[in-house]
Amino acid sequence: MKSDAVRKGMQQAPHRSLFNALGMTEEEMKKPLVGIVSSYNEIVPGHMNLDKIVEAVKLGVAMAGGTPVVFPAIAVCDGIAMGHIGMKYSLVTRDLIADSTECMALAHQFDALVMVPNCDKNVPGLLMAAARVNVPTVFVSGGPMLAGHVGGRKRSLSSMFEAVGSYAAGTMTEEDVKEFENKVCPTCGSCSGMYTANSMNCLTEVLGMGLQGNGTIPAVYSERIKLAKHAGMKVMEMYEKNICPRDIMTEKAFLNALTVDMALGCSTNSMLHLPAIAHEAGVDLNMELVNAMSERTPNLCHLAPAGPTYMEDLNEAGGVYAVMNELAKKDLLNLDCITVTGKTVGENIKNCINRDPEVIRPIDQPYSQTGGIAVLKGNLAPDTAVVKRSAVAPEMLCHQGPARVFDCEEDAIAAIKGGKIVAGDVVVIRYEGPKGGPGMREMLNPTSAIAGMGLGSSVALITDGRFSGASRGASIGHVSPEAAVGGPIALVEEGDIISIDINNNALNVLISDEVLAERRKKWAPRAPKVTTGYLARYASLVTSGNRGAVLEIPKH
Repeated sequence: MKSDAVRKGMQQAPHRSLFNALGMTEEEMKKPLVGIVSSYNEIVPGHMNLDKIVEAVKLGVAMAGGTPVVFPAIAVCDGIAMGHIGMKYSLVTRDLIADSTECMALAHQFDALVMVPNCDKNVPGLLMAAARVNVPTVFVSGGPMLAGHVGGRKRSLSSMFEAVGSYAAGTMTEEDVKEFENKVCPTCGSCSGMYTANSMNCLTEVLGMGLQGNGTIPAVYSERIKLAKHAGMKVMEMYEKNICPRDIMTEKAFLNALTVDMALGCSTNSMLHLPAIAHEAGVDLNMELVNAMSERTPNLCHLAPAGPTYMEDLNEAGGVYAVMNELAKKDLLNLDCITVTGKTVGENIKNCINRDPEVIRPIDQPYSQTGGIAVLKGNLAPDTAVVKRSAVAPEMLCHQGPARVFDCEEDAIAAIKGGKIVAGDVVVIRYEGPKGGPGMREMLNPTSAIAGMGLGSSVALITDGRFSGASRGASIGHVSPEAAVGGPIALVEEGDIISIDINNNALNVLISDEVLAERRKKWAPRAPKVTTGYLARYASLVTSGNRGAVLEIPKH
C-alpha cells in the first residue's frame, strides 16, 4: 500500500502516534487509506449539501474495506462572484484546488481518493489533481439544482440575470424582478441549466471518472446519496484492480468528451477545462480538433440557456449515457475505453435508452448536424476564439457590424444599460484575458444585459475573457492571443467593421494587414492591474485561453 510510507515499520512509529491522536484504531491503520476530498462550504448553493454526500461516501468506503479520511477543497460561487472583482478569483481557483489537493494527497500518502466537487472550477480542478496524483479515484458530485418556476414556466439563474436587463430596458417592474429573485433558484445544487458546473459533471461521466447519473441526478434526490455510497464502494474496487486516472483519461477518452460536449451543447468553459485536464494527464488536446469533431457530431440537446429544458429533464430522459448511446449508433464514440465502473464505455451505455426524444433528439433528428461549440480563427483571433453555436440566434451566425470597444467589463455594462449599444453593434471587451484580467472574468452580466434589452438577436459580444455557461447569443470568447500580450484584439478601434462567420469558423476585423501593422507599432503593454498577492503570481504564470489557461513556469 502507498500509505505504508506513513503507517508501517519502526521508522513510522511517530507517524502512527499521530494517527492515534486522530482516534484511528489498529484495524483502521491496516486498511487502505482513502482520502475524500470534500468541497463542502456554506457560501456556494451547489456545495451546501456536500456534507451529506461525503458522509455517504465514507459509509461506502468503510463498507468496502477502506479507511475514509476527509480533507477539504475550496470553491467559489461564480454567480455570487459575477460582475465585480470577485470574478477575477474564479478561474484562478481551478489551479489552487489542483495544487492543494495534490499537496494533501501526496503529503499524507493516500492509497485512493474520492473527489466530491460540484461547481464550475471545482470539478476541473479536482480532475487535474486526479491526473497528477494518479491513484485510484472516483468522482461523485453534489448534483444539479431543480429548475425554478415563474409564470408557469421553468426558469434558472440565466433567467434572473436577463430579468435585470429587462428591468433596465423598462420591460420589467421591480416587483417582476423580485418574483424571479425568489423563485429561480429553489433548491441546493449546481444551477439547473447546461452551465459550466453541469457541463463538467456530465463530462466526468463521459471521461469515465464518475458513475452513471453523476452529472444529472438532482441534488435533492435520495438517489444522489445512493450514488455517493456506490462511489465509495467503487473506489475500493478500483484500488483492488489498480485502475488509476491516467489509465482512464486517455486520448480516446478526451475525444469522447469533446464529442459528447458537442451533442449536449456544453458551456464554452469546457474548451478551457478539457485541455487543462488533458495537459495534466499527459495528453495534448489541440483546439484545432474541435471543429473537426463538431463537423461530424450532431447537436442533440438544447438545455437552458439554449432551450427550455433543464438538467432534471435530461436525467428523466436517460441522462448522459442515453446521449452517448445515441452517438454510438453512428460510431461516434470510442467504446473500448475503461471507466471507474470497471467496465468499458460500450458496456456502460449498452442498454441506456432515450426516454424522451424532445429532450434528447434521436441521432437522425438532431437540432443541427454540427455540434454545439465552434472554434473561430481569423485576423482578430489568429490562435482561436470559442462560441457556443447552439445558443446563437440563426440570424447572428453570420454578422458584420461596427466595433464598440471597451477595455473592461464594467464600462461595457454601463454602455449597454445606458442604451448606447444599438442593433448591429459588435461589443468588444478586452484586457479581460487570463493575464490581462487577470483571471479571465466571465461576461454573464453584459450578455444578460444585451438579451434583457432585447438585443440578443442583433448584437454580438467578443472578448478575450470568457462566458458563463448561462450566456446565450453571439458571445465569442477566449480570443487568443489576448490583448494584454498584444493580440490583434488590442488593436481594434471604435467603428472598425468586424465580420463574424460562425458557419465558416471565421472571425475578422475588416482592415488591412498594413493598417494592423501600423497600429501594432504604436501599441505598448499596459501596466498590470494587480501587482500583489495570488492574482499577480497567477498572471505571471498563466498561458493563453487556447491552451486552457494552464500555468507554466516561464522559460529564461
